[in-house]
Amino acid sequence: MIKVSILYPYRENGRFDMDYYCATHMPLAAKLFGPALKGWSVDAGINAGPPGTPPPYVAAGHFLFDSAEDFYKVFKPASEQLLADIPNYTDGGNGAILISEVRVSV
Repeated sequence: MIKVSILYPYRENGRFDMDYYCATHMPLAAKLFGPALKGWSVDAGINAGPPGTPPPYVAAGHFLFDSAEDFYKVFKPASEQLLADIPNYTDGGNGAILISEVRVSV
């Protein structure tokens, strides 16, 4: 199983609408990805370890797929619509994408 993570860097005074991201953008992506998507989640950054420090990322969206090929197959036709929605929740542009292999899940 692979995880596709979109990491949105923390920026002082940057705008990130977590409510919109969780309630509108991520469900839109899930709908567009269809049954190839095995699950999704969102992390909201809290800090960088020590209390009071800004987090390295304000948010991370995660999608689970059986393979990277499954992701690429559904992302390509959905990409234009998903990329066009980014300004609705952030002024920070596209996040960084990390595709990783899930080795352990509990």
